Amino acid sequence: MNKIALSGTPRTDIGGKYAAQLRRNKQVPCVLYGGNNPVHFSVDEAALGKLIFTPDLNGIELAIGGSTTLAMIHEKQFHPTTDRVIHVDFLELDEKKVATATMSVRLKGQPIGVRSGGTLSQPMRKLRVKGVPTKFPTHLEIDVADLGLNSSILVKDLKFDGLQLIDRADDVVVTVKMAKKAEEVAAVPGAPAAGAAPAADAKKAEAKPAAKK
Repeated sequence: MNKIALSGTPRTDIGGKYAAQLRRNKQVPCVLYGGNNPVHFSVDEAALGKLIFTPDLNGIELAIGGSTTLAMIHEKQFHPTTDRVIHVDFLELDEKKVATATMSVRLKGQPIGVRSGGTLSQPMRKLRVKGVPTKFPTHLEIDVADLGLNSSILVKDLKFDGLQLIDRADDVVVTVKMAKKAEEVAAVPGAPAAGAAPAADAKKAEAKPAAKK
């Protein structure tokens, strides 16, 4: 797991009024869960932005009041009309204990089915996993180079070292399908192949008299 250091300032004043004051000072109110009691603190907005606006999963070495805790972002809230983050919940991690996380999916390679005229679709861009934090990568990579036309990769088809996928086994992660127009043409009996001249036009061409010399 990739680890990033982040400093937080403990806060004892809790409530909407105090949270609003923090935000005016470019600080983000946060809470750390997973220990004996929730820990309330604030973090510099600019420093936090580097972690918030990335799809990758990172372990966060969170320094608060003289102690450092390994954590990850559990939930984040944004302002309804801007992209400013207004609150973040962190979850404490124990590198020896199993935890769950949501990871982004990245595809590798160009599918055979796409080269044959198909269209690539990725219904699931994130997957939930379970494992010890030391086994967590920053993202999940799936090789789709061998994916043929009208073929799919399901959750149950995937294996990652040290991780257990906890989404439904039959959910489709990525698929290659024939383009819709091509499917419609194929469904019509006697329809000409793509690029072929229509039969009526071909007959007209045959019946047309040769030009006079």
